[in-house]
Amino acid sequence: MTFDKEIFVKNYLEKSQEALIDVELSLKINRLSVAQNRIYYSIFYSVMALGYFENFITSKHYPLMGWFNKKFVYEDKIFNKEMFQIYNNAYENRQKSDYSIYDKPVKSDIEKSFKDAKRFIKEVTSYIEKKSKDIQKKVKS
Repeated sequence: MTFDKEIFVKNYLEKSQEALIDVELSLKINRLSVAQNRIYYSIFYSVMALGYFENFITSKHYPLMGWFNKKFVYEDKIFNKEMFQIYNNAYENRQKSDYSIYDKPVKSDIEKSFKDAKRFIKEVTSYIEKKSKDIQKKVKS
């Protein structure tokens, strides 16, 4: 992995973790819309890291989401369909939370989404770390 790529991947994974901390803090003070927003962005940042790792670079939400679903769920079957559902649900919930005055977030739903986001990020991070180690082994051989 090139140095620049490594920095982007590392920084996006760090942003993902920071967003998870924001969720936890927001839940404690019942800032549910903020928590919902940060849940989505924690996932988005982890997929941005994955994109940089795999040379797919975009800052657009739909192309990134579509790429993840196509490549990692359907083509390569690295992640199961539930992973995309977690990602998509977080996106839709963030849209409602950020832009609708009629939808009010429910704490128990956000707590479940938070748990799902942590699992999603853990799986994506583990994939990047494993694949990175595999690449390093090949380089050394």
